[in-house]
Amino acid sequence: MGQRLKRWESPRREGRNDKGKGGSARQRQLKKRQQMLRQKLQDNSNNPDKGRDFIKKSLLFLWTSYLRVNRYTNKNYGLFLFNLNRLKT
Repeated sequence: MGQRLKRWESPRREGRNDKGKGGSARQRQLKKRQQMLRQKLQDNSNNPDKGRDFIKKSLLFLWTSYLRVNRYTNKNYGLFLFNLNRLKT
């Protein structure tokens, strides 16, 4: 025979601390992780040139840094700068 509940009580599951059992926090973490990965994948598929743009900017930065260091020994420095300015636009 079941136990009678007061009107302000709600039925409970059997056993103690049932809510916290079974790694529910871990499940939420994994769900959030999957959601973030899905979102990242969607963003990458919408913008395929985003990675290329980053690589271009990185190479441009490295090249200009190299030229700044070696500008006193490089005779064609002005020509390189002219070509780099054309690439930026």
